[in-house]
Amino acid sequence: MSKTAETEGALETRGIEQVPDHERTARTRELFPTWVGANISVLLLTMGASLVVAYHLNIWQALVVAVAAPIVSYGLVGLIGIAGKRGGAPGMALSRAVFGQRGNLLPGSVIWVARWGWETINAVTGAYAMLTILDIVFGIKANSVLDLVTLLVFVVATFAISGLGINAVQKCNKYATYFFGVFSVLVLVYLAVNTDWSKVTAHSAGSTAAVITGIGMIAAGGVSWIPSAPDFTRYLPRTASSKAIVGTAVGGAGIVVLPMVLMGAVMAVATPDLASASDPVSFLGEILPTWIAVPYLLIALIGMLLINSMSMYSAGFTAQTLGFKVPRHWAVSVNAVISLVFGGVLMLVATSFMGSFIAFLSLLAVAFSAWVGVFGADMLRRTEYDGRAMTDTTRTSAYWYRGGFSPAAVAAWAIGLVAGLMFTTSDWFTGPLAKNNVIGEYGLGWVATIVISGLLYLALPKPAVVTPQAAEEAEEAEEAEPLAV
Repeated sequence: MSKTAETEGALETRGIEQVPDHERTARTRELFPTWVGANISVLLLTMGASLVVAYHLNIWQALVVAVAAPIVSYGLVGLIGIAGKRGGAPGMALSRAVFGQRGNLLPGSVIWVARWGWETINAVTGAYAMLTILDIVFGIKANSVLDLVTLLVFVVATFAISGLGINAVQKCNKYATYFFGVFSVLVLVYLAVNTDWSKVTAHSAGSTAAVITGIGMIAAGGVSWIPSAPDFTRYLPRTASSKAIVGTAVGGAGIVVLPMVLMGAVMAVATPDLASASDPVSFLGEILPTWIAVPYLLIALIGMLLINSMSMYSAGFTAQTLGFKVPRHWAVSVNAVISLVFGGVLMLVATSFMGSFIAFLSLLAVAFSAWVGVFGADMLRRTEYDGRAMTDTTRTSAYWYRGGFSPAAVAAWAIGLVAGLMFTTSDWFTGPLAKNNVIGEYGLGWVATIVISGLLYLALPKPAVVTPQAAEEAEEAEEAEPLAV
């Protein structure tokens, strides 16, 4: 734990402003449990099952997906995380340097809204874990009232942890990592002993397109963390190793994603209905003995709690960059209320949880990828960020550009976003270019989004950075002009 976190106490008071160099005493190895905690989700089991049931992959192809997905997605998480050590500020605050003070409101709003869905999915999964534990241990069956009560308890706990700040999040992630590791080994041993491996290995291979689409499905969860990466690296000193930032992100995610996806694929042989279940958690009580299922569900519940806490922690910063004039911990409450409302609707109305989840993932990845392409391309030319300019939202800011917008960044983001959606297929939406081409067939709409937005941004002319003195002179000239008429 960094000295900064210790000296600040339990409640983190720092918002989107730049962290001073003398407070940036964190270490890169502290990021490892952060990215482990970001992936402790039973949804990885159900997604692993989907690879077998919906995508018709065999166990070896599922292994390829489980290895490739965290390398691709968390490699990008680590690379964007480097901006955090360069600028010492949250991702959406650094984004002002790229899009302009007003221009940043556009991708910021899309990312903020996308987080509503991600946090809703996590909250519902956490509530289902609580319901399953109540059923296994006490025989209490779920009903509409109990659904909403467990959802409320989960969201309140999430708000408490994320509201406290990075100190509480990192400490919880650290201990959850140890417990999750122990019980994951127990589950792996149980499956190894009790699985009919002849059925597992006899499964025929799926298509190459299905493998690549599966990688995209698993990677989408990691892509959602990319804009948040600087939020967790901003306390690192400027001299921190960039290679270590990327390595801890890929390693922390991979050590969870790989075994859980494979466990899900193996479980799907015994329980083929797993991938289409309306409840993504209760199957654990059917497959595993009680002495493993209950503690494992408790750890999974804590994991979902931490994932949502991390997401809401970042969402608080995003809300502040959108103009919410409240402290970070109160900005978090906005997302907490939204996830409670949407979560209630999903639990009471949705008939297929996984169907809704996978459809959401395909659109979520595109929504985040447009920002990733532009911001990542900008990192190739920008190694420093002006802390004063980031927090100055007036026309005197060095990041005001043209009327508060960077035309190159905004145009590249918008075109990349639209293009990516045109190549995307989901149960909710199918783009007009999603068929009869490799991009659409292989589920690469989100990759196309990154490439298109990034290349466009590099090709378009960028506005010059406005110095505070030049901005003040321009403002005085604008005010004087009507007097001269």
